[in-house]
Amino acid sequence: MTSSATPKLRAYVLLAAAGLLAALVLGRPELAALATPFAAWLALGIGLARRPELDIRYQLDRERALQGERVNASIEIESDVALQPLELLLRLPAGLASGSRALALHVRVGEPGRVGIALDCKRWGGYSVGDLQLRARDRFGLRAYDERLDLRHPLRVYPREETVRSLLAPAETQATAGNEVARAKGDGIEFADIRPFVPGDRVRRINWRASARRPGLWVNESHPERNTDVIIFLDSFAEARHGATGTLDLAVRAAGALAARYLRRSDRVGLVSFGGVLRWLEPSMGSVQHYRIVDALLDTDIALSYAWKGADVIPPRTLPPQALVIGLTPLLDERSIVALLDLRARGFDLAIVDVSPLPFLPPARDRLERLSRRVWALRREVLRHEYQQLGVAVAEWRDGEALEQAVEEVRRFRRSARAVRA
Repeated sequence: MTSSATPKLRAYVLLAAAGLLAALVLGRPELAALATPFAAWLALGIGLARRPELDIRYQLDRERALQGERVNASIEIESDVALQPLELLLRLPAGLASGSRALALHVRVGEPGRVGIALDCKRWGGYSVGDLQLRARDRFGLRAYDERLDLRHPLRVYPREETVRSLLAPAETQATAGNEVARAKGDGIEFADIRPFVPGDRVRRINWRASARRPGLWVNESHPERNTDVIIFLDSFAEARHGATGTLDLAVRAAGALAARYLRRSDRVGLVSFGGVLRWLEPSMGSVQHYRIVDALLDTDIALSYAWKGADVIPPRTLPPQALVIGLTPLLDERSIVALLDLRARGFDLAIVDVSPLPFLPPARDRLERLSRRVWALRREVLRHEYQQLGVAVAEWRDGEALEQAVEEVRRFRRSARAVRA
């Protein structure tokens, strides 16, 4: 711990020096007698002052939490000298809050001081918590001891998941078994059609009722259950933010919810964070992949970059053929807009959830600003219409609305839209 003089010590030094100097200059011994108590107090305090040796134990009650939950931090301090009081300050990163970051406690010899601090997880992300600032004074209040300790522990705050009851069905499925009903006909449980019996057909597939009304034997055809490859395309080039919430927060929450729902039904899910820093996860399935995706989402942020990036920078293994690509984007950066159009031109099954930046704009100050915003909103509608002309379903999702509403809008468009060659 570093030591420094307190205002009390400086005041005593000035009083003692002033008394002695006045006694010498004026030749009045009684003035020296008045300064003697201050000098004696200084000598006693400096002689008995000792730098405290601290033993500090700091821990969090858990290392993972959901956005909006509370995590408790406990601090236990032992000292070889009495500290009354010991001032403690816990420095918190942005995204965490506490009403009692600055505390004072009494530490006695042989009796450790304990204190608890409640941390409110305001925003998702990965944090390191435990930057402590300590300040103590000796028993005479003459010396102050300061120390900054790095006892940080990792804390990962996961975003709240949006409720998604229904998912987007892909245009094409993969060859492996899964829970998605394929359009092709084969072995499965979903009835598709009947056809005449041919040599090699299984007897159990014969439709006896249809065969009784028609000449010859007829068999049932079914739709097989196949696996789906889903790629979550997260636009992290730009965001609109107001206060503690922005379009990136909504997109991350939506990505986590969609990934979890697809993984629960045994689909393969991958992630592409397309922004100033390109991050990706190749498609896989299972609970391990779920944790990988969520941990990758916690590291997503807006990185300023002026370099042009297109879809060609995405590793090919991240975008398997016939994959369903779900874009989560505020449609603010030209690079993301062009990259999504490029994916559509390459034949990928593309759907877009437009995370609207309009709710995060500050109130318009005058008529001209209101008019410019209307023009900007119309341009965004034109852009969505251009996507739809290419057969890409686009739904606008605003803060305060349910993600299920946007997903259902995309589903309706995909059911009614005809195939369009990009």
